[in-house]
Amino acid sequence: MDNSHDSQQTPCSGPHAKLGGNMSRRRFLHASAAATGAAVWAAACNGANAAELVPGGVDGEVMGYTDTEMLPWAPEYHKHDPNRPWPTDIDPGELTHPEEPAAPPPSDAIVLFDGEDTSAFEQPHDWEVENGVLVAYEEDIVTQESFGDCQLHLEWMAPDPPRGDLTDRGNSGVFMMGRYEIQIFDSYTEKIYPDGIAAAIYGETPPMVHPIRPPGQWNSYDILFTPPVFENGEVVRPATVTMHFNGILVHCNQVIYGPTDWREISEYGPHPPEGPVRLQEHNNPVRFRNIWIRPMENLKDMVPIRDWPV
Repeated sequence: MDNSHDSQQTPCSGPHAKLGGNMSRRRFLHASAAATGAAVWAAACNGANAAELVPGGVDGEVMGYTDTEMLPWAPEYHKHDPNRPWPTDIDPGELTHPEEPAAPPPSDAIVLFDGEDTSAFEQPHDWEVENGVLVAYEEDIVTQESFGDCQLHLEWMAPDPPRGDLTDRGNSGVFMMGRYEIQIFDSYTEKIYPDGIAAAIYGETPPMVHPIRPPGQWNSYDILFTPPVFENGEVVRPATVTMHFNGILVHCNQVIYGPTDWREISEYGPHPPEGPVRLQEHNNPVRFRNIWIRPMENLKDMVPIRDWPV
């Protein structure tokens, strides 16, 4: 999730300043909708104040924004709306063997991280391997290889005790094709806008239910992703996600309506049929293990499309 940490920060002084000279070439090249994001933040740096989080929800404890555009596919809600319904919290149960991977890689998987080797990601990078776990540090990391239709598995853990400001708590993300984010966030601890909680398609669609484990425990994502299809520069088929979060279905053939930007509603723009997986660093040492991917040629041919066009 990309956003400001503090209502007193400006985009030029907050985390988005990384779009400038201090940002690595790798992070810049693979950032989601980089050109759009850079334009947005350049405009903000020319005098606009940072947006302010406001309380909402039934109990007034959910923080979000009410000055953003209404979502075309959910027209009763703003983007990042704190008043959007919070998905039902579900206890996914305890892991029988928490020190062991929830789903070891199958024989046909491409292993992206096995507890030691990070060579599947562009080098050099600043993430650290500690006791068989990959820890987010300094900047995003991006896979060397690109993927289209695929099944991705990863396991992540938010820091315990929680640390950082509200929007940093266990904050990371999985960007399919470097553009389409499945959110990672400690929404066990913090009540953030529902389209920004763990397993949300960031800024677009909350998970159907919320089966998160507390900080210090492992969560698992299993993502079936199909990329968008373009003809003559126009999208004719959107990207989709089917996803299990800690073994529980949270998205089923869910359409992704465009690049998943902070506060902005972005439209599809043509891009190659394959792209890298990007793991986000957002000023919090989120931990990862057991990351693998299975390319699945022509998966999209088996996935029906609903709720499209908007």
